[in-house]
Amino acid sequence: MEYLNRGVAATTSSSGIFVSWRLLGSEDSNTAFNVYRKTNGKEVKLNTKPLTKGTNFLDTTADKNQVNTYSVKALSGKKELPANGSFTLKKGQLPYLSVPLQTPEGYSPNDASVADLDGDGEYEIVLHQTGKAHDNSHDGPTDEPIFQAYKLDGTLMWTINLGKNIREGAHYTQFIVYDLDGDGKAEVAMKTADGTKDGKGKIIGDASKDYRNATGHILSGPEYLTVFDGLTGAEVHTVKYAVPRYSGTDDPTEEQLKEVWGDGNGNRSDRYLAAAAYLDGKTPSLIMCRGYYTRTAIAAWDFKNKKLSLRWLFDSDSSEENRKYRGQGNHNLSITDVDNDGKDEIVYGAMTIDDNGTGLNSTGFGHGDALHVGDLDPTHPGIEIFDIQERFDDAGMHFRDGATGEVLWKKPSLTKVDKGQGPGRGLALNIDPRYPGSECWALNAGMSGMYDAKGNRISEKAPSCNFGIYWDGDLLSELLNGTVIDKWDYTTESTTVLLDTKDFDCVSNNGTKMNPVLSADIFGDWREEVIYRTTDNKELRIFTTNIPTDHRLYTLMHNPQYRLSIAWQNVAYNQPPHTSFYMDETMPQQQKPNITIKKK
Repeated sequence: MEYLNRGVAATTSSSGIFVSWRLLGSEDSNTAFNVYRKTNGKEVKLNTKPLTKGTNFLDTTADKNQVNTYSVKALSGKKELPANGSFTLKKGQLPYLSVPLQTPEGYSPNDASVADLDGDGEYEIVLHQTGKAHDNSHDGPTDEPIFQAYKLDGTLMWTINLGKNIREGAHYTQFIVYDLDGDGKAEVAMKTADGTKDGKGKIIGDASKDYRNATGHILSGPEYLTVFDGLTGAEVHTVKYAVPRYSGTDDPTEEQLKEVWGDGNGNRSDRYLAAAAYLDGKTPSLIMCRGYYTRTAIAAWDFKNKKLSLRWLFDSDSSEENRKYRGQGNHNLSITDVDNDGKDEIVYGAMTIDDNGTGLNSTGFGHGDALHVGDLDPTHPGIEIFDIQERFDDAGMHFRDGATGEVLWKKPSLTKVDKGQGPGRGLALNIDPRYPGSECWALNAGMSGMYDAKGNRISEKAPSCNFGIYWDGDLLSELLNGTVIDKWDYTTESTTVLLDTKDFDCVSNNGTKMNPVLSADIFGDWREEVIYRTTDNKELRIFTTNIPTDHRLYTLMHNPQYRLSIAWQNVAYNQPPHTSFYMDETMPQQQKPNITIKKK
């Protein structure tokens, strides 16, 4: 996994300045730390004894009207090691990190990903800037999708324009940012087309071509997959996209599209998902997918010596055995080792594909809009999957064993008010300490209330059904919905607001989906940060918690499943990340991650 520096972060609180930092997956869990503050050139150590509890510190002696720079030094025995990174808090700084943007006219910041693009151990931001967009089911032309890379200080590193032959919308423009070749610097991978312009201004294919039809859809023309250099945005390697719309031609007829996908307007053929996965347990592969309502095609690519090579291709329509994997995909996916063999699988909605590109299991329950994967029930061995189905039957939501696909429980979505459609959202988070495991609920009139990890109804009410986030000092999850972080109180079946970033001129993305630009453990201790855009689209604001905690965990970014979750969070209908291990106040000592860090 990637090399990270100490990730020091500082933010204001009513009691002083709150400082936090990473415990790395390569370190001993009992590592002690010293915290330093430099003001006007003078540096002082703030703690009287080495810090061995949580990886955070409240500085109550700082002058907030000064520029204060914080650094943290680990101890090896009694020897103090050099600081590895620092954080400067400007005087009078508000409780967020500002990242100024160069947003193109008519565009707004949308989904983002983080990765280390230059190999210095600090994350950069790759941001999708969106103009006019359309869902696949809608007619009309769109603006050209634009991607930008920013350092945390707002330095614009590059701009990539996918051009007029890539449609803008949640289902078209998936992007994966990850160190695919293990050189310590992340690459960026996207579907491209004739007219795509890389970060150096180079055109991919033929810029004169325009494949948009009269309704604004793009159903003809060559399709490519490109890996871009993360540092410069330059094209590194481009190949044909697998699988094509129709085999043997770049210009299929409406009848040919219907034959393969079930419609002729691209609503089924132009549904894309993407991810990164350690299919051999050691080296990440790029996962690029097409289709989930009917035919499903999933391609795994390896990137070595600056070249893409196809590792395997799964196609639901390639054999009779694969037909049971047809039509099982969601608007999202998840990557983790479900069968504990040291290699990642692809959880693709209601079915799972094994690390070797063969079908592992399928429930047959069909398409859904939300998906949650992790150790959701600590009393049941291994990984569990909570999935919802956008269907009107006895499996509106279900909870299954990750390795076998065995359905452990399911709940119907049969109600008169549903008008033939099941839930559009579902969530699995550990928010109630009375019950082991994650509580589960869905946004559907026939499923009101909350269920424990065994499927027992435990509450008549349920909170928002969007994202989760680790924010306060305990090991339960908080709720993230729109611009609000709040806490569920099981005694009153209500929530308390911890932060509303609308008070800081922030807005959420993607209409009713109301998700942030990104939620991830970007820096600081194991708790998560959240990024929003401002109302004027000129800035990203990164919020980090200022609540002390004695809980000490390794940075979540050194948990492989969580890290890969951040890579796919931007894909289609965004979902919150989950770790592969269970977290609550009764959890045993966290195991040291079984990872090897790529040195810078």
